[in-house]
Amino acid sequence: MLEIIKAGGWLMWPIVACSIVSLAIITERFWALRTSRILPRQLVSQVWNLHKKNQLDSVHVRQMKMSSPLGAVLAAGLANHRHGREVMKESLEEAGRQVVHHLERYLTTLGTIAAISPYLGLLGSVLGMIDVFSTFSASGGVSNPTRLAGGISQILIATAAGLTVAIPSLMFYRYFQGRVNELALRMEAEALKLVEIMQGEREE
Repeated sequence: MLEIIKAGGWLMWPIVACSIVSLAIITERFWALRTSRILPRQLVSQVWNLHKKNQLDSVHVRQMKMSSPLGAVLAAGLANHRHGREVMKESLEEAGRQVVHHLERYLTTLGTIAAISPYLGLLGSVLGMIDVFSTFSASGGVSNPTRLAGGISQILIATAAGLTVAIPSLMFYRYFQGRVNELALRMEAEALKLVEIMQGEREE
């Protein structure tokens, strides 16, 4: 592997760094965006049961806020549920925007890696072509086959490495964007359910 990196030229090192960062982000986002972590089951039902028993105090709301992203959204609404439906909805929407922003953490970096990796590979290819043509100009012909082969190898390796990093990075970037959107919609549905229950517009 080290020989391949060396053969691809010095721009292989930024490409390798991009691949490490990309892999770390992908692993972290898979762990962070688990449904069980973002949307605990029956959380709205638990809130309603506590409310009916008059046990929904500030301690429970604070614990809920710290427990999960959905809990943070619901806690914002519960803190304002006595001020009416509209105020409660506004609180939920504001908290939801903050939570979604947090769920999108690192995705911009992953998208940037997907965008720049092919260009790094292309730049490595251009440098390899310059090396090849300099061989021709220096010797007036192909008098140094080893150097010529090295230049061609650099062209191919750099291009392949850039694409190898870019393609999976772009795939997972798109996947995580869709995942965040899906979770946001499900949180919105749960928040609306809480509003309707707390305002007496529906049964649990």
